[in-house]
Amino acid sequence: MSQQLPTDITSVSHNRSFDGWQNVYRHYSQVLNCQMNFGVYLPPQAESQSCPVLYWLSGLTCTEQNFITKAGAQQYAAKYGLIVVAPDTSPRGCNLPGEEESWDLGTGAGFYVNATQMPWAKHYRMYDYVVSELPQVIAANFPVLSDRRGIFGHSMGGYGALAIALKNPGMFKSISAFAPIVAPSQVPWGQKAFRNYLGDNESDWIGYDPTYLVKLTSERLPILIDQGDADQFLDEQLRPDIFAKACAEVNHPLTLRKQLGYDHSYYFIASFIGDHFAHHAAALGK
Repeated sequence: MSQQLPTDITSVSHNRSFDGWQNVYRHYSQVLNCQMNFGVYLPPQAESQSCPVLYWLSGLTCTEQNFITKAGAQQYAAKYGLIVVAPDTSPRGCNLPGEEESWDLGTGAGFYVNATQMPWAKHYRMYDYVVSELPQVIAANFPVLSDRRGIFGHSMGGYGALAIALKNPGMFKSISAFAPIVAPSQVPWGQKAFRNYLGDNESDWIGYDPTYLVKLTSERLPILIDQGDADQFLDEQLRPDIFAKACAEVNHPLTLRKQLGYDHSYYFIASFIGDHFAHHAAALGK
């Protein structure tokens, strides 16, 4: 997607935090054909200068609220002078058949792909939304340095961050993830989503699979992944060692940290979010 899209936004909430502002906005997405919310944290530095921008992608069942209320990110965004954007995880209220039947497909489970299968194809285009439309909206409304972007996320969103960065070399200067679904083509969550959104042809799936994409990209941005060893989804759904092996095969720089006793929750994310901000700030020049 490269066409210019409308960039009008409406304020939903506006809260002071660490001398900056945690805001939520709503806009009509032409890509998704529905209203969408997104969070934006504006650090105090943004009052007088343009700042690098860091995109956060959330996991299954989440809205824009989970990250901005639970991760404790604002203090680090203020420290490093980073604008942080947190979109919703899927279209909502589209009244599609099956949209509300399960927590891992449909509402709250957009999987950051462009759906090609009906009934999803008209609305479920979260890949284009994150890669093209949302950055246009952000650039038109906030003082961001659009050539200094980073991306990170959790679980489904960690997968989304990896896939989007690897598919778009040059768009981001930093990548990290918490407990990402690194091999969606090989695990139940990813297989269910891809089959419904993309169809039964598995060759169409690998174009969104980080374990495959990392072998194709010529860009070698260092990747930081934190994974709790007590994560209830570790062995069946997350499989970080598959991604580590793929990175090793092509000498892609990866720091994979196994965190003792940590699970899949935001308690885990909040414990290590500061390290991820430091990782991104170093790459973004702040």
